[in-house]
Amino acid sequence: MRVMLIDDSEADLLYTQIVLERSGLAAEVLPFEEGEQALQALRSGTAGQVDLILLDINMPRMDGFEFLDAYEALEAARRAGAVVVMLTSSPDPADRERALGYPCVKGYAVKPLDLESARDLARYVGG
Repeated sequence: MRVMLIDDSEADLLYTQIVLERSGLAAEVLPFEEGEQALQALRSGTAGQVDLILLDINMPRMDGFEFLDAYEALEAARRAGAVVVMLTSSPDPADRERALGYPCVKGYAVKPLDLESARDLARYVGG
């Protein structure tokens, strides 16, 4: 599975990437510190087929909700059926409700991701 990981924290990117790799869920992790960079990779096709997008909410420049607005505006071929799961430090029920209001968002998890939670992400992809 190819996972796009979008988080402005370099430490969180590294930690989550390690957990995903150890879980056996992700064959490849594409880390991005900015939502704009991730969108550009999707628009240009350089990201390839992405199965899962793990997205932080609280980021400078473009927050997770702004990313979701732009992602849903992409042509379907560029979204390619990727599933989005919010992976954030925000336990706020209002953030959860808002995120799950987007059709592409299938899950909401609070950081840090552990091995069991990482393995559980498979349920959102492919079925």
